[in-house]
Amino acid sequence: MAEVVCLCNEILDIDLREYLDTHPIDSIDELRAQASICNKCMQCQDLVEGEIYLARVRRQRAAGQF
Repeated sequence: MAEVVCLCNEILDIDLREYLDTHPIDSIDELRAQASICNKCMQCQDLVEGEIYLARVRRQRAAGQF
């Protein structure tokens, strides 16, 4: 079941993961600059940064880097 990551923008965790898996975002600042997913309310910063980290790990594993 999907969980809401950002209450301000009503972003679901699965939507954020899909976005991060298809866009090479490496920081929350890049996410703010490239998508209207984050508006700097800071309420969900830890969750979003965790998802960005996990997406980066998935990309590295897919590229064969460990």
